[in-house]
Amino acid sequence: MTSRTSIKEQIQRVREQAIVTAVNRLLATKGYDAMTVDEVAAEAGMAKASLYKLFTSKEELAGAAMVGVLDRALAFVDSLRDEAVQAAETATPVRPLDQLKAVTRWAMQTQLEGQMPSLPAQNSNLSASLQSNDAYMDRLISLSNRLSIWITEAQTSGQLQPTLPAELVLYTLFARACDPVVALLKESGQYTHAQIIDWVSSTTFGGLAVPGQAS
Repeated sequence: MTSRTSIKEQIQRVREQAIVTAVNRLLATKGYDAMTVDEVAAEAGMAKASLYKLFTSKEELAGAAMVGVLDRALAFVDSLRDEAVQAAETATPVRPLDQLKAVTRWAMQTQLEGQMPSLPAQNSNLSASLQSNDAYMDRLISLSNRLSIWITEAQTSGQLQPTLPAELVLYTLFARACDPVVALLKESGQYTHAQIIDWVSSTTFGGLAVPGQAS
């Protein structure tokens, strides 16, 4: 019985992963409003009825995709923290500002690779669904807390403007994950991913004015 249950659970996890992968791809390419459950089922290679046995709504599908991307973000942030600990042991500490820059670049790279879900800025049903999704909220809070530590350290050490609200800095960094500038530059076909990331990262942390010329 245990073996049968295990196999059944494995099959269910594979199906769930196929669905989440399909949702992630559709959200990244079409956006939440344009995505349909029929398209998700077709992308995942299963009947719509089978999909509804695992996810009951479009909002729940989007939530699963967001949980997945937050898991990847947390794993990346944790890897940066581990590297910083190792660097400190060799007397080459990593600046908190450089950690924030690395996370920002990762977010833009994920978007350029078509792996970052694109959600509407305002959608009452989706917003309510995400706020009631414990898995999503737990991960969002964990990520925010980790980044906030680096933001505070960067401001305290003079690497970021100390007069700016830490919340503003945090939201600015989150915005790079779905920055339309990144998408527009990509769609133009004129620039490499590396160029786009370098330029947007530079303007995010340094602004648009020539150094020393800002009013």
